[in-house]
This record gives sequence, structure tokens and C-alpha cells, in this order.
Amino acid sequence: MQMPSSWSRAGRPLVVPALGLWRHLAVVLATLFALTLGGVHTAAQAQTLPDFTVLVENVGGSVVNIRTTERQRAGRGSGAPEMDEDMLEFFKRFGIPVPGQQQAPRRAPQQPGAQEGEPQQRGVGSGFILNADGYVMTNAHVVEGAEEVFVTLTDKREFKARVIGTDKRTDVAVVKIEASGLQAVRIGDVGRLKVGEWVIAIGSPFGLENTVTAGIVSAKARDTGDFLPFIQTDVAINPGNSGGPLINMRGEVVGINSQIYSRSGSFIGISFAIPIDEAMRVADQLRASGRVIRGRIGVQIDQVTKEVAESIGLGKPSGAMVRSVEAGGPADKAGVEAGDIITKFDGRPIETAGDLPRIVGSAKPGTKATLEVFRRGASKELSVTVVELEAERPRSAPVERNAPKLPSVIGLLGLAVSDLSEGQKTELKVKNGVRVEAIEGAAARAGIREGDIILSLDKTEITSVKQFEAAIGKLDKPKSVTLLVKRGEWVNYIVIRPGR
Repeated sequence: MQMPSSWSRAGRPLVVPALGLWRHLAVVLATLFALTLGGVHTAAQAQTLPDFTVLVENVGGSVVNIRTTERQRAGRGSGAPEMDEDMLEFFKRFGIPVPGQQQAPRRAPQQPGAQEGEPQQRGVGSGFILNADGYVMTNAHVVEGAEEVFVTLTDKREFKARVIGTDKRTDVAVVKIEASGLQAVRIGDVGRLKVGEWVIAIGSPFGLENTVTAGIVSAKARDTGDFLPFIQTDVAINPGNSGGPLINMRGEVVGINSQIYSRSGSFIGISFAIPIDEAMRVADQLRASGRVIRGRIGVQIDQVTKEVAESIGLGKPSGAMVRSVEAGGPADKAGVEAGDIITKFDGRPIETAGDLPRIVGSAKPGTKATLEVFRRGASKELSVTVVELEAERPRSAPVERNAPKLPSVIGLLGLAVSDLSEGQKTELKVKNGVRVEAIEGAAARAGIREGDIILSLDKTEITSVKQFEAAIGKLDKPKSVTLLVKRGEWVNYIVIRPGR
């Protein structure tokens, strides 16, 4: 039996059968229920979003603004147009040429009415308080070359700071202000930091003090420097943020904001921070002695590519390939040769080339360590004594070679080579090898150049032209061949594919 029911819609009666009415009510109730659940779900989502307010209140007082000055000097005309000081810092820090200036050092425009020798504002950066007695950490590039350094606290008190020490290799600096009872930061554990974790930055971008920006950790251990595996984030970092802290959700400092990646000069979503554990090791040495002592073994290195690793039988692209060995240095005395792959240092695995300078750099000079190297298909252990890393030495010019040219290209690889005299070997600092006199075909396509010294072919050390030709004669034509080649002061592996 159907029971009519009248509903009003826009002033007109609507008649719905009883069964249809119940269906209609069911749809309405289901919709209301779904909306209610959706509201609960949305509220739950809102509750999981980070709230940085308490975090900023707790940590913000430990972040400082750093202002530097320099003395006005005569003869500064560079032809460059005057521009804002922060923009000059921006251009300098991220390698962008200053319009109208050709490789001239950055100088602040002279302020109206300023006289030669008077202090001029030079740059703005950020920092954070390490302890209650006034030690402040920042970037080395923030205070580099400054005549005076001023630190401003969040309560607007300003102090003239003394630079305790700077370390350009890690871009870390420590300055000291005469104050006490300051709010110090808490240092976090970088090992607990996870990709995807929320982090914030507090600093003075373009001089705007106590600016807070937030984002997530995009990656860890980004190998962009000799001594530092950077933390990559998407936190907005701009000129003036340099030296400020990167803070996790527990209110702990996990990094120092230092660099951005940009092709246009503006922030595009990629920024880098120095891991705080690395920075604290540097800071401790700066506070103790004003400088950082690092170890070295006297090698120039490069990455091991997948192609090279497979061709020499290493298995996976790991380790650090030795491109040159400093004559008379620790590695040379230990028996390390150009072309060796260093796979371990004192038992610690070398996964990438960037691992080696960091691990060796942390070793105390005078320490004896074991090097594991991969050479011509086999691993070998060598004993090396670490010495102190000093200022970089200028590289010597490539040696001129005067060996006579051969008339034609020979062999499967498209190479003509000549023997080295004993005098040439001494001059080139090699034990054996042959000199490339002419190239064509596969060798030319692979990048071999006239004047290159071929040290080995696959796993065989090359001692003479005769031996080299004999080795080529035994090659399987379709297979690729790996040559260890010395060019100037460097060595590299080059893979040649004869069949292509």
C-alpha cells in the first residue's frame, strides 16, 4: 500500500510514494553521516599539521642578527652600478657576476658623506648562541674580511663581537660577545634526523630580523663539498639567513643554514645546511686554538663511475679513485699509485670519493692508519701515516714532452704510441707507460688525446710499445677495453669500445 506525502519545494506541493520516501530519507541520512565523518577526518588532519608557535617562542631568543662593517678605502671605482648591500652579498655568495664588474672583489658602495677610513656597513647575516657566556656560531663567509662585527639580540641589545676563529673549508665561524646569562640553543642529534621531517629556519633575510620559515628535510648527506655532507631542505633561505639555525620539532639545532641552489639567483626550493655535529667539531677546535687541524695523505681523487667499476672488476661504483699522488707525501711513501681505488681507510668503508677527505681530515696528524686499495683486480692493504693539512699548494704545470711522432695509427684501438725514455719517466713521475702519438676511430671517440700516457690496459701494467701491441693483439674485438691514462698531473680511467 502506498501512502502519499506532501512536501513543499519552492512553494509547490511534492507528492512522494511512501517507499520512495524511505529511500530518500536513507540517502539524506547517509550523506549527513558521510559529511560528519569527513568533518572529523578534516579536523584530525588539521590536528596533525605542525604548529610552530611554541617552538619559535622557545628558540627564537637564541637567534641573533649579525652586522659587519669594513673601512672605506680609496680607489674603489669598479664601473659597477651601486646596488643594495644585501644584493651584493647575494651576488657574491651564489656566484652571480655583478653587472658592470669584472672579477673585482665585492665592495659596499660608499655612503653619502663618508670619508676614507670610516667604517661602512658591509653585510648582514644570522647566528645563534652556543652558551650563556656569549659564544655565537655563524658562517665563515658572514664575517670574512669584516673590520667590525656586531651582534644584535632579540631584545635589541647590540654588542661588538670578537672573531674567535673561522674555517673556510666548512664555512663555520665562532664569534664572542661580552655578555652573560644568554639563552643558548640545544644541540640536536643529526643521526636521528629523518628525510621528510619538519624543520624551521630563523634568521634575518635581507636584514628582516627574526624571520621564521618552515619546510621539510629533502635529503641527507648531499655531497656538495670537500669536508661536508649537507642537509638538503625546502626551507626558504635568502641572503641574510646565512649562519642561522636549522631547528627540528624538538627545538634542537640540527644544522647551520648556509647555501641555496639556484640558477636565477632567487630561492627555488632547494637549500643546504651544515650538519650541526660537523659544525660543533669545528667550533670546539676554533674555541680551543682559533684554528682547525685536519689530516691529509697527499692524494687527488675522483668518483668511481659504474662503467669504470664494472670494467676493472670492482663490482660496484664505490671508493675513491686516485688521480695523482703527491711526490714524497704520505700516500707516496705508503706505496699508493695513481689509478688505485681506495676502498677503506682504517677499517672505515669509503662509499663515495667525498668520504675520504672527511674521514682522513678527522684523523689526528701523526696517526698511523691502514689503507685498503683495489689495484689491477685485487685488494691490497697499505700502511700510511697521516700528516697535517696545510694551505693548498699550487699545481705544477704539465710537463712538455718531446718524443718523436710516429707516422701512422696502429692497432685495433686506433692508437699509435711510443716508448718513454728513463728521463721522461722521471720527468713525468711514472714508473712505466707509453705515450700516445696519434689517435683515430674508437680511441678518438673515447676521448684519448695526443700526449696522454697509457699506464695500464685492463688489469695489465704497460711497460713498452711491444708489450702494448701484444696486449692489443689478444683483445676480443667486440669487448670494451679500460685504459688507465695520465694527462698532465692527473690520471683517469677511459673505456674504449673497439666495435663501435
